[in-house]
Amino acid sequence: MAEEGQVISCHTLESWNQQLQLANESKKLVVVDFTASWCGPCRAIAPVLAEIAKKLPTVIFLKVDVDELVTVAQDLAIEAMPTFIFLKEGKIVDKVVGANKEQLQDKIGLHSSDLVQKA
Repeated sequence: MAEEGQVISCHTLESWNQQLQLANESKKLVVVDFTASWCGPCRAIAPVLAEIAKKLPTVIFLKVDVDELVTVAQDLAIEAMPTFIFLKEGKIVDKVVGANKEQLQDKIGLHSSDLVQKA
C-alpha cells in the first residue's frame, strides 16, 4: 500500500481490488475519486484532493480513471466526472458528484469525524 497522506491511483483491476481489500480490512474511510484524463473539472479538483489527503492520513484516498477501469465505474453507476464515492468497510456511505471543494470537504469531515478532526 502507498504511504499515508497520498492519493493512490488504481490503473488495473488487480490494483483496485488489492487497494479495496486493504482499505476494507483497515476499517478506514475510503474516498474514491472517479476521474477522466479529458475532464477539466477533474484536473482542477485533483490538487485539492491531494492537499486534503496530506492533512488526513487516517483516510484512504483512491483515484480511478473511468476510461481505464470501465467495469469498476459501471459497477458503481458512475455517470459524471468527477464523482467521489465514500466507502466504509466496503459499503457506500455517501457520494459527491462534481468538483465541489466545499461539499467534498464537508462529506469527508462528516464521515471521518469518528476517526479524525476535519482538515
